Amino acid sequence: MNAFELYHWLENDFRLNICNDDWQEMDFNEYITENFKNRSMGLVADNTDTIDYVYTAVFPSVKIIEKIIADNKKNALLFVHHPMIWDITKKDAFYDIPKNYLLELKKRNISIYNLHVPLDANGTYGTTYNLAKAVGIDIVDEFFEYGGVKVGIIGRTVHKTIHELKKQFEAAVGHEVKIYQYGDSNIKNEIVGMIAGGGNIAEVYPYLCSKGINTYLTGVTKQTDTFLPSIEAHNSARENSINILSGTHYSTETFACIKMVEYFSKLGIAGEFIADIPSLDDV
Repeated sequence: MNAFELYHWLENDFRLNICNDDWQEMDFNEYITENFKNRSMGLVADNTDTIDYVYTAVFPSVKIIEKIIADNKKNALLFVHHPMIWDITKKDAFYDIPKNYLLELKKRNISIYNLHVPLDANGTYGTTYNLAKAVGIDIVDEFFEYGGVKVGIIGRTVHKTIHELKKQFEAAVGHEVKIYQYGDSNIKNEIVGMIAGGGNIAEVYPYLCSKGINTYLTGVTKQTDTFLPSIEAHNSARENSINILSGTHYSTETFACIKMVEYFSKLGIAGEFIADIPSLDDV
């Protein structure tokens, strides 16, 4: 497919015109497009006019890029939810793709495209929306706006306790999920709130409490100086007696990136999701 045509579809289908994002911490080097420097969304690296194959990933980690290089494909697209690599144990949790890898992708005519806020937006391909589906939660409402769109889900679970729900969550993500029990272990009215990824946000908890909700699913909950919002969020969760179930940044956003393979397939472009390794340091 013509690359410009594909970017046009993405621009319209994911409503980039109503979203806003900020990746000013990125090294806006010579491989990064002016378009991305201006709005932190869309085409990150413009390396091909034709796209014959698409890789989707949560983060553009070295593991992901090395897998693409090993495939030896050209005229391809790396679609990522984040334009930077994530490691909460580092001084800066987000860090840049090494320039030598950006050069290698350029040589191979492999572009990079990013949808962060637009993919977090609730909808068929949204991060929280697809996490809810994976965990078996029926969506009944949405809440919490950031970047110009609603990203939170309120949903109904069949489980009565946070410990039962934890098992379902673990089955979905394929690894241990952490519980911070700040309230009653019984899930009030079997209704929960959730925001995938870095959704441990202080303002969420008073809202959930006001709605009679005492259980919240998210990704990043580590209380660390590298991710300060989590410290404030835990204090808020305690004050409002909200239990938190944490499934890591990567794992809670994986399902949307898997779903994006279907999106590209509908446009006639073959592709695949590249799995990475979830970091339990996030929880």
